[in-house]
Amino acid sequence: MNLSLRQPVLLALALSVSPVAGADYLWLERSAGQGAKSYFSDLQPGEHLPVAQLQNPRVVLGDGKTAPMKAGVDSFAIEDAPPGDLRVAAQREQGSTLTLYQAREGRSETRPQNDLELVPTTPGGNTFALYWKGTVVPASQVNVYTSEQWTRSLKPAADGTVTLVTPFPARYVLEVSAQVNGGASVEGKRYDSVIHVSTLSFEVRK
Repeated sequence: MNLSLRQPVLLALALSVSPVAGADYLWLERSAGQGAKSYFSDLQPGEHLPVAQLQNPRVVLGDGKTAPMKAGVDSFAIEDAPPGDLRVAAQREQGSTLTLYQAREGRSETRPQNDLELVPTTPGGNTFALYWKGTVVPASQVNVYTSEQWTRSLKPAADGTVTLVTPFPARYVLEVSAQVNGGASVEGKRYDSVIHVSTLSFEVRK
């Protein structure tokens, strides 16, 4: 199953950012047991991109701790996924452009860990706030794709949150992305363009 999200989001941050057209993205899916897989996808439904083109794939454990992910052909495998919401990250360097991919599976926790993350305002809820490095920021648009080929673009309420209706059982994926205008330095290296792409996925059962 490949999940595709089509439109970027413009973030009103303390720094200057602009929308990203045609961003690919990383997303998570848990298995019935303790394992999970992270897929790298583009805008075409039913397709996965090779994960070998990504660098530094890791499970984000919190408190600055990470664990490596095992790379397959079209996915990363997390054989012993930690309990609670699961987070992973990876990156891709293309010349002077750095794309930082962040993904979260689950909506039980109401605090962020990734730099750019959609977070439920209540455990298991359908209203989400967007966080940038621990601070709530308004999102002008959040995009939704589901395993049932149902898509939506969510607009924020006055307080900047977005609310998603989940009318049927499916896997839901929410995506936001933004580009830092003028570039930025990451881990001591300067890039002309730095793009952040973040997803939140969860499953609604019958």
